[in-house]
Amino acid sequence: MKIRSTLENYIFILPAVLIFAVFYIIPFIWVFGLSLSDWDGIMPARTFIALANFKEIIFQDSNWWQAMRNAGYITLIALTFQNALAFLLALACDRQIRLKNFYRMVFFIPPILSEIVVGMVWRFIINDIDGANIINRILYGMGLTQLAHNWLADPDTALTIVALVHSWKGFGWGFLIFLAGLQTIPKELYEAARVDGANAWGCFRKITIPSMIPVVVLVAILTILGTMQSFALILGLVGGEFAGHTSVPVLRILTVMRDSSRFGYACAQGITFGVILVVISFIQYRLSKRYRQV
Repeated sequence: MKIRSTLENYIFILPAVLIFAVFYIIPFIWVFGLSLSDWDGIMPARTFIALANFKEIIFQDSNWWQAMRNAGYITLIALTFQNALAFLLALACDRQIRLKNFYRMVFFIPPILSEIVVGMVWRFIINDIDGANIINRILYGMGLTQLAHNWLADPDTALTIVALVHSWKGFGWGFLIFLAGLQTIPKELYEAARVDGANAWGCFRKITIPSMIPVVVLVAILTILGTMQSFALILGLVGGEFAGHTSVPVLRILTVMRDSSRFGYACAQGITFGVILVVISFIQYRLSKRYRQV
């Protein structure tokens, strides 16, 4: 009976294991094998070159690390501005305010929109159109003509614009998760704290923040994984015009495959990128776990 029960349990999880193996494990092994070779993506013959691709990425490819720095900058903006905005809006909608259900719907509209469409719409708003985009026209009307310029063509502003548009597109996911976390906190804790004389700041510091730490960690990990892999939004917003100072790892991998046909090298970049994301997520998880224990 014990053996039968164990087999039944394995049968239940077998479909999930098969799906995971077919769509994740086997492709990963295949891509890793390609990363150890020199392949142009067309000819069947591949030259085994061991770890040469990885050595080139780590020690020689400055464009790759520039793309990593760009993605890190966008992620930093998302972790701070985007998640702070999402948390504040979740706090507001968790309270008894008028039209809070309407606000919840409105805040979740940007995440469900197509990234390509959002990028192209914001490109229309930001990029030069006959010498004056919408933002520049507003600046002209306010008399701030010295601030008007082509924002996406300027290396000093392009990456920040991309980060802000990405934050606008993605804050709705964090908003919903934060709101769900806030609603799981028992209201009795706040009532007991008020009876003991705690003010609003004391309740927030002693109850809300400690209770929300696991949610904050979850949102932070999802933000890092999602933002570092951002691709379609940046492609729609920037296109190929200013790819140098707004390039991110996924765009860099696409460029290597498209322009130089180095599919083996692109696979090595993908493996390297995946390892970096796993390490960052693990470090963040360990630090948050240590903080909760303290």
